[in-house]
Amino acid sequence: MREYGKNILALVHHVAGLEDRERRTQSAYTLVELMKQLNPQLKSESDQKLWDDLYIMSAFTLDVDGPYPVPEKELLGKQPLPIGYPETEIKFKHYGRNIELLIEKAIELENDEEQEAAIIYIGQLMKSFQAAWNRDNYDDGIILEDIRTLSKGRLHIDLERVREQGLFDTSTKRDFNAPPQPIREQNSYGNKKSFGHKNYKGRSGGGNYKKHNRR
Repeated sequence: MREYGKNILALVHHVAGLEDRERRTQSAYTLVELMKQLNPQLKSESDQKLWDDLYIMSAFTLDVDGPYPVPEKELLGKQPLPIGYPETEIKFKHYGRNIELLIEKAIELENDEEQEAAIIYIGQLMKSFQAAWNRDNYDDGIILEDIRTLSKGRLHIDLERVREQGLFDTSTKRDFNAPPQPIREQNSYGNKKSFGHKNYKGRSGGGNYKKHNRR
């Protein structure tokens, strides 16, 4: 499935290989949110298709507490939803066009708190990409410098604060019932929609994601 790009495929395999079930599940929800951001034309009823694609890209090895059952393996030949972005030159190929799209959206945010939340979210994704590609040198300073380069100096966050609080650390344990401030953007109807983290839902499709002790 190349329609999602090499970085998404690498992240899927990275998430599937995480040992901790809670972290696997949290990362899977974040990855689906990224896939949705890259497909703004999708509506909520398409969530199951995205989860199906996620399981298929993992060759059905992804073991998480998702909101939908694992699809039948007969869907292995199913074509995933296409990514609708223009063919343009990518500055950092190991991040891909996906990160550039998210940075463009973050620049448009007028609220300082929401923009900072966007920077943190993007930084965590970039660090995940680096880990997925087995790069040894993915210091927070390098990631922040890459964000500045891609945003042409329009996105800022204090490096010392990032390091002290582990803001870009994807392994940082978070309270699932109190996720970071959602990043939002305006849709064509003037309403705001989530961009980034949100409450994780259980298999029933409602409520917050619940922790499980099993792996």
